[in-house]
Amino acid sequence: MTVNAVLDEPEEPSGSTSARQRDAERVVGIIRDSFSKIEPQADALANKFYALLFAIAPDTRAMFPANMEVQRSRLLRALVHFVQMVDRPHELTPFLRQLGRDHRKFGVVTKHYESVGTALLGALRHYAGDDWTDEVERAWADAFAIMAGAMQEGSAADDGPAWWEAEVLHHERLDWDTALIRVKPDQEMPYYTGQYVSVESPQRPRLWRYLSPANAPRKDGTLDFHVRAVDGGWVSRSLVSQTRSGDVWKIGSPLGNLWANPAAERDLLLVGGGSGIAPLLGVIDELAGRDTRPYVTMFFGGRAVDDLYYLGELRTLAEQHSWLTVVPVTEDGSAEGGEQGQLADVVTGHGVWRDHDVLVSGSPGMIRSTVSRMLVTGTTFDQISYDSFTTD
Repeated sequence: MTVNAVLDEPEEPSGSTSARQRDAERVVGIIRDSFSKIEPQADALANKFYALLFAIAPDTRAMFPANMEVQRSRLLRALVHFVQMVDRPHELTPFLRQLGRDHRKFGVVTKHYESVGTALLGALRHYAGDDWTDEVERAWADAFAIMAGAMQEGSAADDGPAWWEAEVLHHERLDWDTALIRVKPDQEMPYYTGQYVSVESPQRPRLWRYLSPANAPRKDGTLDFHVRAVDGGWVSRSLVSQTRSGDVWKIGSPLGNLWANPAAERDLLLVGGGSGIAPLLGVIDELAGRDTRPYVTMFFGGRAVDDLYYLGELRTLAEQHSWLTVVPVTEDGSAEGGEQGQLADVVTGHGVWRDHDVLVSGSPGMIRSTVSRMLVTGTTFDQISYDSFTTD
């Protein structure tokens, strides 16, 4: 019995726990327990993994940027995500399949998965020390088989390009740290409102950053991105300050499922922080083109009014559309006509938002705090939708 059973286990009658389930739970426990002992050495683990990978498969080095700092942190986030979700296959499998689709842009092929698995087990074994037993190795080997299998399934199921080339048509500074960048892909790029993509610019080759289009799909195919420079962000600062019209970007396959049920007639609650409002602007854009639509309440939060870089445009949209209400939220109360406090506290202070679909978008920390507060105060998990991905 291995952790594979977690993905294949059928529903059991209420109150029943099968031997397969118990065995699967034991293996999941082994994975989580062993990782908890290794996690304090996470940075060293990532360094060891890439050293082993590049020794085993030297051709993979060309897939990565010269500066590996961002890539190391992404590896660790993916590992943590897997460990957290290993017993929730209905969430984990779609995540892994999307990860496989996304890795097509690097030129990853089947042979690379074996090298990655060997390097990963080698790095884990090195830092587990005496805690690395045959049982632990079997559990991790099977766990990687799940990861690799689902990723390869996702890659094989995508018959579109590994990436699209897109020309920058327009670059506009919205404030000192934020820019609106409009690009036009060289061929049709199908995506759903609320999804996100990875982009690579000529100024930062092999350094990809995830961005959400701030518009619904257009007939001319153009995409608007809101990019905010973050502290220590190699890519974001370059996109904001160095992008020029005529630059050619690479854009990876669309990912995510923020607006899980766009056909629903329930009213919408949109909660956004910083440039995380971009996909929410896409939702508003799509709804504005419909004959009928739900009522929409949007909370836009930041530390101070200067962080609400798009507030003027949002207020104009609210004046144009009677179905849209915009509530600015600042921690220092500096937004005229807005509310003061932490975004999560202000949103939940308005109630539990029954009969609403809730879309949350922003930094990972903002998403965690907002979703946690909403669940504690009575909003149900099936009402809430969000995508969590790195911002740089």
